[in-house]
Formats: sequence, C-alpha cells, structure tokens
Amino acid sequence: MSTLDGMAAPRTSRRPDALTLEVVELIGAVVARYHEEYEEAAAGHALTGAQARLLSLLSLEPLPMRQLARRLKCEPSNVTGIVDRLEARGLVERRPDPADRRVKLAAATAEGRRVARSLQDSLRFAREPLAGLAEEERVALRDALRRMLRED
Repeated sequence: MSTLDGMAAPRTSRRPDALTLEVVELIGAVVARYHEEYEEAAAGHALTGAQARLLSLLSLEPLPMRQLARRLKCEPSNVTGIVDRLEARGLVERRPDPADRRVKLAAATAEGRRVARSLQDSLRFAREPLAGLAEEERVALRDALRRMLRED
C-alpha cells in the first residue's frame, strides 16, 4: 500500500466484475424508481421534488438555510426560494435560532409535518419489498449501504 518514500500508492483501477456491474445497475434502477415515486407523491401535494425533500428534512427538525443547502446539495439562494414558496403555503415558517438570533431557522409548521408524513406514507415502492425481507437481510442491506456511503 505504500511506496518507499512513505507516500500511499495510488489505487489501481480494475475493470469491475460482472456481479459488481449488476449490483450497480440494480442500485441505479432502485434509485430511479424511488425518485419517480417520490416525484409523483410530491405532485400529489402540488409540490416539486425539491420542495418535498426540503419539507421532509424540516419535518425532522428546524434547520438553518445554509445547512439545508448543504443537505440538498444546492445553492443557499435556491433554498431561500423554496422556503419562500413553502412559507406562502403555510407549510414552513422562519424562526430565529435560539442559540444565535442572527441566524434564521426554517421549520415545518403543523400542516407541513402532516404533508411530510403523508408523503412518506405514500412511498410504498421500497417499504413493501423491504418488509418481505427477513430482519437479518434488512440489517445486512442497511449495513452494506452505510459502508458504501462512508467510502465516498
């Protein structure tokens, strides 16, 4: 793993084996289907996918705009526009951060949390097949996915 001068040797890229390629294709198909169902669920509430994702995040906890932007992987100015539209519908509100009153938090309203729950309840694609797996299989899948995400 290391060279004589103490530097790490570069990773050599090997051609993925057939099983790895199949798993990559299956993950892609699952992600595509999830996004398709999520967009349909969002549209059922007259929301865009981005609005639904932001509302889902805020239903868990109030967050500063910059943190929302990081989590959604977009510019803070985009988050401001999304929050403005959700606020106009009564789904989100802005509050001062109790830890730093200069910072504004976006928070889901009671109606926003209700809509977020409804969105989650309508996403049956992954939930139903996962329920058919044994608990050990779900744990193994969860652990494998967590490891994959840590290796970014």
